[in-house]
Amino acid sequence: MRPTLSWTPVEDLPPGSTDLEPVADALSTGGVLVLSGAGMSTESGIPDYRGEGGSLSRHTPMTYQDFTAGAQARRRYWARSHLGWRTFGRARPNAGHQAVAAFARHGLLSGVITQNVDGLHQAAGSEDVVELHGSLDRVVCLACRTSSPRRELARRLEEANVGFAPVAAGINPDGDADLTDEQVGDFRVVPCTVCGGILKPDVVFFGEAVPPSRVEHCRELVREATSLLVLGSSLTVMSGLRFVRQAAKAGKPVLIVNLDPTRGDQHAVTRVALPLGTALTSVADRLGIPGPAQP
Repeated sequence: MRPTLSWTPVEDLPPGSTDLEPVADALSTGGVLVLSGAGMSTESGIPDYRGEGGSLSRHTPMTYQDFTAGAQARRRYWARSHLGWRTFGRARPNAGHQAVAAFARHGLLSGVITQNVDGLHQAAGSEDVVELHGSLDRVVCLACRTSSPRRELARRLEEANVGFAPVAAGINPDGDADLTDEQVGDFRVVPCTVCGGILKPDVVFFGEAVPPSRVEHCRELVREATSLLVLGSSLTVMSGLRFVRQAAKAGKPVLIVNLDPTRGDQHAVTRVALPLGTALTSVADRLGIPGPAQP
């Protein structure tokens, strides 16, 4: 069974608003839990999956089933990911990331859960971020479960593939570059240095389950929060939508800032259809929060 990659509304949803007052009001009371998605990082040059020009229009993300099924799929993934990592690693936090960090510094947030694997919340200064889908900064062996830094693997891949420098058609939210099979060629994949096993980025692929302990930790954060603020997520996949449903069922206000309709709109008290950097900077101004420190 293929994972859910798209969502089509089955009912009329209210149009997006440009009124930021509900968001400012929620933050002013404190205890807000942030749930961010790929749209959070588009202003840093990393495209989202489903928005206008989103990567799903040209690219099908690697699934766990495909990755573990054969060496050719892993060769294709690591060639594309290795090239994408060079670009991905140069991305910097945008105004939205910086605003979230500023809200936290002023005691307005109870936590941050991100569906992103880019580490940009932390780079902006946010602390104790729950990386729901893991991080591209780490690599794990599927056999012995040894974890190692991505930069170490990048060095080994460079040494094994001297001169590998194709031009990619684009970069995707999972750090995967768009390459043809011809460009991938005979790219060499390296094994785990401990046991010789298969290496995988320490991220949750499509079709792979989020670790239960991580899900429960996030559920506890929802229980402790006064409200849930969704930033830049279509909430298409259940990994994020379940927390929206949990908050709504518990009577906690759900507020969404996302340009396009989301799968969670029916549970939200408002959806603000504005660019995140603009919206969150404006909210910070309304709350009298000075410009965030540069990372």
